[in-house]
Amino acid sequence: MSTKHPKYDLIVVGAGIAGTAAAVAFARQGRQVLLLERSLKEPDRIVGELLQPGGVRTLSELGLSDCLDGIEATPIEGYHLYWKDQQACFWFCEIEGTKPEGRSFHHGKFATNLRHAASVRPNVRLLEAAVIEILRDGESGAVTRVLCAGADEQQIEFRAPLTILADGSSSNFRSQFTPYRPRAQSRFWGLEMVDAKLSIPRYAHAVLGRGPPLLMYPISSRETRILIDIPDAYSRSEGSTAVRSYLREYVLPTVPDQIQPNLSKAIEDGRLRSMPNAWMPSTRNTTPGLIIIGDASNMRHPVTGAGMTVALKDAALLANTLNPVDIPNLEDTKEVLRRMGEFHWKRKQHSASLNILAQALYLLFVSEDPGLQIMQRGFIRYVQDGEKNFAEAAWIMGGLSVKPWRLFYDFISVAVYSVKLHLQQASCWGLAAALWQSASVLAAAIRIIWGPLVDELRR
Repeated sequence: MSTKHPKYDLIVVGAGIAGTAAAVAFARQGRQVLLLERSLKEPDRIVGELLQPGGVRTLSELGLSDCLDGIEATPIEGYHLYWKDQQACFWFCEIEGTKPEGRSFHHGKFATNLRHAASVRPNVRLLEAAVIEILRDGESGAVTRVLCAGADEQQIEFRAPLTILADGSSSNFRSQFTPYRPRAQSRFWGLEMVDAKLSIPRYAHAVLGRGPPLLMYPISSRETRILIDIPDAYSRSEGSTAVRSYLREYVLPTVPDQIQPNLSKAIEDGRLRSMPNAWMPSTRNTTPGLIIIGDASNMRHPVTGAGMTVALKDAALLANTLNPVDIPNLEDTKEVLRRMGEFHWKRKQHSASLNILAQALYLLFVSEDPGLQIMQRGFIRYVQDGEKNFAEAAWIMGGLSVKPWRLFYDFISVAVYSVKLHLQQASCWGLAAALWQSASVLAAAIRIIWGPLVDELRR
């Protein structure tokens, strides 16, 4: 085994979205960065394909906007919702004099562009190597070294005063530093539809209330991703072959008529893949010399497509928190650890809103509870009433506004609106039952939003 003596200010484990963005952010400050990735082949995944407007903005702040060039990244201006026999649209309203847009694309092409942007910086070394172990000092417990194996399987040890763990949702090392584990009750099963014509160009589309929630968005000029949420218990017991039958029988009839032929062909001939819809709260890191960011630190249901936006914001915030003006030497472990505490609570400003919204929307629309069915109907009507109702919530979903308590207000507003509609439609004879049902709607709404809200803000 060979040992590389200290020459790096920090080591980044994982060259995904969070890791490459962090490497670039610190390199722009003049830090010397070692970026480690097990495989530098273009990733082939069905995650990380939808970047919200707040993520696009952060990408620009990091000087990485050109990573969206040459990959057929499609602008996303809003969402079109199908709920039973109703439809509704919301869009990212103008903010600070500009019209925000997200982007959708093939994840692998975007990740490859990010890696290239990192590798061409003179103070970033991008190395293809598998990290074997993150090593600590025997006395202080601080992370001081990373042991990895290169392509020739020779073990190499690198040292740096700070290690950033950014190895994604399937992190190999997270369990050593945090008590939480990802929890998933369902999976997104993904297919690519060719030449499908979605109802509104430049919009993501969601089908809700007619079986499993599903999400559709373009990932190139000809390809459209469709993701279908299916409970884990079903896919584990029945297998992928049965999933195709399930999609054919239960999902195909729920999508708009004009894309049913495209989906039918994808079900028959397409490459069917899945990913767990995991949730995991963040926790304050107390290990000197290490910090965890991106999906390795914190996950939410992907129905709102917030993962990459959180990852990019994590990277930008971390570099700003540990900037060389305030911390010229990252070997000042005590001060770095104090700043990590600041980082944990500052990141709540962008992550908590997105985490809470994702969990609340998923729990609302996956439920078959009669009270929540009433609220689903009210939600659609609320959105149909226009910008005055959805502008702020759309900014939050887009990563443009950071107001967790505003989410609570909006969610309860939808519940009250739903109750009002329900009571207006009740007959005199049915008023007593409608009042009882209305109480259950309000109770369910508080239960759904309060749990994630408290969970996020107390840790």
